[in-house]
Amino acid sequence: MITEEHVRDLLRPRADDPTLVVLQGRAQVVPAAELGTDRYRGALEVASADDLARRIGSRTPSEQDITALASTLDATVTELGG
Repeated sequence: MITEEHVRDLLRPRADDPTLVVLQGRAQVVPAAELGTDRYRGALEVASADDLARRIGSRTPSEQDITALASTLDATVTELGG
């Protein structure tokens, strides 16, 4: 469900404060400002770009880091039933 591409999308420099959500069984990265809209009502918020930045620190993440983050986030969502 959550892929390396979702993690890369969260880590790309963006001004819209991206957040990874799961809605109706689909993971997607959306601007934080849209989370309160009807379109994303009921979405499970998984992680924000800031959350991931704190996890990896100031270094540039390797492909191994990205794979590990995606796997961890996917496992977390699976445990929550997302």
